[in-house]
Amino acid sequence: MSRPRSHVFGPVPSRRLGRSLGVDLVPFKTCSYDCIYCQLGRTTDLTVQRREYVPLDAVLADLQASLARRPDYVTLSGSGEPTLYSRLGELIAGIRNLTDTPVAVLTNGSLLSDPQVRQDLAGADLLIPSLDGGDPQVFAAVNRPHPSIDFEKMVAGLASMRREFSGHYWLEVFILDGLTSDSAQVEKLVRRVKEIAPERVQLNTVCRPPAEDFANGVSLERLSELAKQFEPEAEVIADFRGVHQLGEFAAGRQEMLDLLRRRPCTAGGIADGLQMHLNAVAKYLEELVTRGLVESSRTGGVVYYRARGEADVQAAT
Repeated sequence: MSRPRSHVFGPVPSRRLGRSLGVDLVPFKTCSYDCIYCQLGRTTDLTVQRREYVPLDAVLADLQASLARRPDYVTLSGSGEPTLYSRLGELIAGIRNLTDTPVAVLTNGSLLSDPQVRQDLAGADLLIPSLDGGDPQVFAAVNRPHPSIDFEKMVAGLASMRREFSGHYWLEVFILDGLTSDSAQVEKLVRRVKEIAPERVQLNTVCRPPAEDFANGVSLERLSELAKQFEPEAEVIADFRGVHQLGEFAAGRQEMLDLLRRRPCTAGGIADGLQMHLNAVAKYLEELVTRGLVESSRTGGVVYYRARGEADVQAAT
């Protein structure tokens, strides 16, 4: 039986945010996109309906009980699209009343064309939306958006948010082999990024099994080459160093490796077996797969993970 759902998880190691205390605001895989590369699998509730999916008071209570863990950021992300949460503005204000820890929001950016969503996000310290295609056709192929989402309107929303937002604004661009990695598509992405004018551009790619097995990543070397074409020059974030080496995260990695040495498991099976939030499991798996300590395989469309030989978790620290 699965453990009761919690609204707060972590802190988990984050490449960009250090020790990130995650806040999950929507049910698993409730999203406005069904991205082919999503590490959490296919979207089960494709929607643009904003509502109070979880009680605001319960989220704030869970968060207050977790702040003693001293995170570097409180991060609104989780198992779906956080801007679908209709009380997002109230939540950010409530977090401000509890702590001076900065608030980050990881969003696919699909709803930033809505002035109310932009207003709700105004109190955050850091916003990281994404742009995964430079034209409507690639956008549709990669993100598989809700039918009501228009590409040009979405890009205009990203640009509007940048003009109105007083906090830090970074843009993530996901590069996929054969879809957005060729010169023509990269040029289109570069032009769109110039329209949005983010403070930073960050390139990412597939690091662990995606929702669709045809969504393939590119090498870190290729990402580094592409990064030079963006203005400002992009950062490559598909790597695992720094905060992942902190001793406090070694225990979680060791537990996961011990479990996977005993038997292959799905990500959900690991979450249930170790009483961890699925998003935290995803963070660790992404690192362990990248470092070669864990391998994955698909059986009947389901992804299983297993430890590779007798590899010691110390190799990752």
